[in-house]
Amino acid sequence: MARKKADPNNMSFLDHVEELRWCLIRSIAGILVGAVIAGFFKEFIFDTVIFGPKKADFLTYEFFCKMGRFMGIESDFCDPNFTFKIQSKGMSDEFSAHIWTSILVGFVVAFPWVLYQVWRFIAPGLKSSEKKYSSGFIIICSLLFFIGVLFGYYMIAPLSVHFMITYGLSDQIVPEPSLESYIAYIRASILASGLLFELPVIIYFLTKIGLATPEGLRKNRKFALVIVLIVAAVITPPDVASQIIVAIPVLILYEVSIFISKFVLYRQKRREKKLATP
Repeated sequence: MARKKADPNNMSFLDHVEELRWCLIRSIAGILVGAVIAGFFKEFIFDTVIFGPKKADFLTYEFFCKMGRFMGIESDFCDPNFTFKIQSKGMSDEFSAHIWTSILVGFVVAFPWVLYQVWRFIAPGLKSSEKKYSSGFIIICSLLFFIGVLFGYYMIAPLSVHFMITYGLSDQIVPEPSLESYIAYIRASILASGLLFELPVIIYFLTKIGLATPEGLRKNRKFALVIVLIVAAVITPPDVASQIIVAIPVLILYEVSIFISKFVLYRQKRREKKLATP
């Protein structure tokens, strides 16, 4: 039996809860479909994608190696002996890694679909002039997320893996991380970076509801710079070049967010001026 569509202009609290439930069901269904499809490509996902940053010839390492040679600097990224084993100690470690990695891939692939479901849920509370920007909202958010995912995979993940593996207390210690800990690093790098790149969109909505202003963002720029540099120092090897490479995109996003906040306020004032004009 088909679900009866409630009138968006006359919905009770329970109707909103029911709509939210279906929004979550459709979102989870989309993620599961992506996860099932990803599950059939486990060799490519693990051997090529997940285990890519553990290989000495990974694209990022070769880039930093060539850049170091160009600048006349001896770089650890040129080390051909950068190899280590990943251990699977538990009986179900590999099966669990397959399942959860497939779900992660499903979430990344289905992200535009999830955004669409979120938009469908909040759309009844928006003005008609705001609803026409739905396609732009989904495209921009998805694009920022995918760029963030790629940045996390090709920058944050390999830099973190390389630093943690090459950092040593003694020659008596052989780095052999567990499968769970290794995938956790890759997963955290990808998701954190993808969500971090949504900063301009978050600032847009915070400005719309009055919680963010261009003046406040400019005033706190120095604090944001310190936070970004600290984060960059934590997730990258302890050299200035790598930290700057990670920090620059985040700082650019922050500056773009200030411009977006200013644009939102400009449009609001312009609209208020039109309404006030007889």
